[in-house]
Amino acid sequence: MHTLILYPETLLNLPVLGFSNCNGKRKVQYESSEPADFKVDEDGMVYAVRSFPLSSEHAKFLIYAQDKETQEKWQVAVKLSLKPALTEESVKEPPEVEEIVFPRQFSKHSGHLQRQKRDWVIPPINLPENSRGPFPQELVRIRSDRDKNLSLRYSVTGPGADQPPTGIFIINPISGQLSVTKPLDREQIARFHLRAHAVDINGNQVENPIDIVINVIDMNDNRPEFLHQVWNGTVPEGSKPGTYVMTVTAIDADDPNALNGMLRYRILSQAPSTPSPNMFTINNETGDIITVAAGLDREKVQQYTLIIQATDMEGNPTYGLSNTATAIITVTDVNDNPPEFTAMTFYGEVPENRVDVIVANLTVTDKDQPHTPAWNAVYRISGGDPTGRFAIQTDPNSNDGLVTVVKPIDFETNRMFVLTVAAENQVPLAKGIQHPPQSTATVSVTVIDVNENPYFAPNPKIIRQEEGLHAGTMLTTFTAQDPDRYMQQNIRYTKLSDPANWLKIDPVNGQITTIAVLDRESPNVKNNIYNATFLASDNGIPPMSGTGTLQIYLLDINDNAPQVLPQEAETCETPDPNSINITALDYDIDPNAGPFAFDLPLSPVTIKRNWTITRLNGDFAQLNLKIKFLEAGIYEVPIIITDSGNPPKSNISILRVKVCQCDSNGDCTDVDRIVGAGLGTGAIIAILLCIIILLILVLMFVVWMKRRDKERQAKQLLIDPEDDVRDNILKYDEEGGGEEDQDYDLSQLQQPDTVEPDAIKPVGIRRMDERPIHAEPQYPVRSAAPHPGDIGDFINEGLKAADNDPTAPPYDSLLVFDYEGSGSTAGSLSSLNSSSSGGEQDYDYLNDWGPRFKKLADMYGGGDD
Repeated sequence: MHTLILYPETLLNLPVLGFSNCNGKRKVQYESSEPADFKVDEDGMVYAVRSFPLSSEHAKFLIYAQDKETQEKWQVAVKLSLKPALTEESVKEPPEVEEIVFPRQFSKHSGHLQRQKRDWVIPPINLPENSRGPFPQELVRIRSDRDKNLSLRYSVTGPGADQPPTGIFIINPISGQLSVTKPLDREQIARFHLRAHAVDINGNQVENPIDIVINVIDMNDNRPEFLHQVWNGTVPEGSKPGTYVMTVTAIDADDPNALNGMLRYRILSQAPSTPSPNMFTINNETGDIITVAAGLDREKVQQYTLIIQATDMEGNPTYGLSNTATAIITVTDVNDNPPEFTAMTFYGEVPENRVDVIVANLTVTDKDQPHTPAWNAVYRISGGDPTGRFAIQTDPNSNDGLVTVVKPIDFETNRMFVLTVAAENQVPLAKGIQHPPQSTATVSVTVIDVNENPYFAPNPKIIRQEEGLHAGTMLTTFTAQDPDRYMQQNIRYTKLSDPANWLKIDPVNGQITTIAVLDRESPNVKNNIYNATFLASDNGIPPMSGTGTLQIYLLDINDNAPQVLPQEAETCETPDPNSINITALDYDIDPNAGPFAFDLPLSPVTIKRNWTITRLNGDFAQLNLKIKFLEAGIYEVPIIITDSGNPPKSNISILRVKVCQCDSNGDCTDVDRIVGAGLGTGAIIAILLCIIILLILVLMFVVWMKRRDKERQAKQLLIDPEDDVRDNILKYDEEGGGEEDQDYDLSQLQQPDTVEPDAIKPVGIRRMDERPIHAEPQYPVRSAAPHPGDIGDFINEGLKAADNDPTAPPYDSLLVFDYEGSGSTAGSLSSLNSSSSGGEQDYDYLNDWGPRFKKLADMYGGGDD
């Protein structure tokens, strides 16, 4: 029987007793005979389940133990007794401490190891957290039975002793008293594992170390803490009772296996309290929130706020600690409200032939949450549009339906449409809800008549005609139709495109007539088809027009004679080793083209004498020399080519053949080719252009040189102000002394009538450059004031006299220009004669002529000076 002493202040859930098995490997299950008052954990710790006064009926109970593998059973009786409260005297007296003795070791006896019986199995030491002391508080005394013979020293090792956190447990090395030095916290370290040692004074181990386990007993010193202070959840509107909403979670730092850490949840309040104050409930153990009442309607209440409380001690309101959090539950929208049209009939109008035009704007109302699939409207045309000419798009902002024309509408066919339109949502309605009649409406669309374009039918119009039709030939009538049957309008025709200008159209009846000859070989004809475009315009408001294309398929006639191809060739002087292959070019097509017939004309006779032509097939022929040798040169060979038309058409085409000397391979050895016999027009034009450009450049260079010389002369005149002719007398030459120093006869400068004849002049005084003495020719003497009409006669007479003058020099001899002959009508220059007296003239007037004549005034004026 175990006896346990309890202090009067023993609290609930404190361990009151501990059991352990001798073999730690055995799995033992414990049970209490009083499970309502005491329970036993798997580690053998006995706890009081509730608080109760200790009476005689609670003083004793049984503990049952059963091995889970062998099913072996044990039982032990536990007796409880109260220990008097601590007094000052009892504090002074140390309490009795449990003593732990080292187990005896194996000893040798009679050569065999014998195991000696141990005293007991050391149970764990249970120590409540947050103890108030006093400290150090003695826990247990460790003793070895060898301390009677030896002086021993005791020590403990492990976390809490000599390992971090150090200093929590200490031991008296002499007495072996193990003590705790401060309060413990189970939330930091729930269990300490120490090892006790016993050594002699020399440090030699005396006993094997023993393990001491100290369990920190949990106290309810931590409140529950929610993981989030505010929890958010959603629930669809209209949810049935029992619908899961969300889970809230709180944690407690206390022992989760004890009542201190066992939490319970409950809802303290709900806001708003409509339609019921208890719309939700919570699982008190898991924290799951579910609905318990029907009537969730987002259109009435969009959000609920719950205050959730978590309490430990399994929700005990007296001893448990509590904490609260907020749960916000949003009621999400479901499609429980169908869209409804604001009117039963909508009206619109559209001009004919217009597309992508908004005809009507359909408006609906929906009580569901805006801009969600349950609110977004989808419109559908259920009737009145069998050809699919209308479509309805949804405006994403206003949720309106936009009725739009997607195919052209003809007023002459349909003047009005009555559409049946239904409105739905992007998601189906909630189960059990039907679409009301307001979800369907009627749209009345009126078509407006507008002036339409005239159109040609068929377009394009194809006709077949032979080429060569003369001008004025009527081809066809090309008219347009007016789709506006209800409008009285006139159509007029004009020509829009006629590349060859062959046609004209009557503006009233659309009759098309030729104004030129149709030619299939024209460059405006492609693949035998000539295209012309015409315009039809009405007189509506506004005027409209349409175009039509007339395609004339031209049938070929034999109107083009064939031509030789190529037009130039070369061959050797002898018939061998080569020949000339030719063909024909005909702009007509079958059957007016090949096969062709090739022949040589009868005239000139040298053609058939020198050449022969052989037809190879319908398109090719071969031209050869008929004679054994033909001198090198360029020959023009006429060839008669006839096509296969009906009637056939012939043409004499010239083939220019160069006959040249050839090597053994038959290649022409002449350097010049046929094209080298003369320059082409393009080459001549290019040469002329080069010559003209060269002449222009030379002319520009000469003009530039002359202009530069003039500029240089002008600059030289402006260099020295003393050389300015406006202010200075220029000295052109220095010819020696004055008139008195030369042996000149100055009488030659006098009047002709005063000069004495040459015959009487002394020979010794004649100038060396003077003209030899001969008979003077009788030159005409011009009067001092001749009539302008006599100038021609004067020149002619002077010319005849010069021709008859034997003293006149030839044209290529040196001419003497200083001899003016006798009978000069020039005035006398006697004023410059040195023999004349200059003193008779007065030069003082030169002083009045300004500074420019000051030099002359100083030289000739001034009297005697």
